[in-house]
Amino acid sequence: MDPTKHFEENETLIFFDEIQDFPEIATALKFFKENGKYDIICSGSLLGVQYQRIASISVGYKTDYQMYSMDFEEFLWAEGYSEEVISDMLCHMLEGVAFSEAEQMIFSNLFLEYCILGGMPAIVSSYIERGTFEGSLDLQHQLLIDYENDIVKYAQGLDKAKILSVYRSIPAQLAKENKKFQYSKVSKGGRSKDYMGCVEWLKDAGLINVCECLQFPELPLKGNVDESKYKVYISDTGLLVVSLDDESQIDLRANKNLGIYKGALYENFAAEALVKQGYGLYYYSKDNSTLEEDFFIRSARTGFICRIWRFFYQGCFTTNNLNYFFFTTQRFL
Repeated sequence: MDPTKHFEENETLIFFDEIQDFPEIATALKFFKENGKYDIICSGSLLGVQYQRIASISVGYKTDYQMYSMDFEEFLWAEGYSEEVISDMLCHMLEGVAFSEAEQMIFSNLFLEYCILGGMPAIVSSYIERGTFEGSLDLQHQLLIDYENDIVKYAQGLDKAKILSVYRSIPAQLAKENKKFQYSKVSKGGRSKDYMGCVEWLKDAGLINVCECLQFPELPLKGNVDESKYKVYISDTGLLVVSLDDESQIDLRANKNLGIYKGALYENFAAEALVKQGYGLYYYSKDNSTLEEDFFIRSARTGFICRIWRFFYQGCFTTNNLNYFFFTTQRFL
């Protein structure tokens, strides 16, 4: 259609962006693959829900990648820290060697900054360029608005207002001691059947992470789930932070005080870190008990169940090294 464009065989990369608006492009990938003349990359958001309306998604002719926001290691790269420094942090953790007072202060501040900002590249980039939190809150607010607009735009066949209500209720639910997701906290008298499919839609859209409750802390984890109980986390901790009230925002940015949301933020971060490494999320709670144990994973090295959160709580809060445990969780599990 445009004669000024030149496509050279085996030398041209064609990039389709925002394909959620034209998901039928996924059907054409089969023919690009069979043709073999050009390399093709597609990108878009909410593809987990948009793929459902495509007749053919070129199965066997493409490779899908789930892209996440930046993790803590990538945040350190963006801040200019070398692999040598990052590897040295890991060695301190593995060998149980204490950080110097200066290292502890620097890395603790870096981790808190990461928790406040999250890993969305535009927000991280703006923060690094300015050297302050100036403007970061506005960017996060705009991103949150954009996500909510996407819900209204792309949620087909479901009550969009109910999906928004579920999404907006998550920060308050995480602030509770018992973090099991409750529809009665979304609306007075709300029940599961009233919000059928809302949580699943948000999960497919990549906006939340769902942690399933185990009937017993035993293998196999996926086959041992109580489907009536689960917890919900925001997929990027920075978006959770921007959802908090104004006073908490001031405490976080100006005073670096986590207040009552400390447990919620760190638990959300732990869930986010595990998901980014490809782990499912599982917790265990006894009947009629407020005691919860998070998170259970199957160790790739030993094949046994590991309780991540208990190890974190006992081994890190007492040593003031909670940030470094999360760093090793994210990169090295």
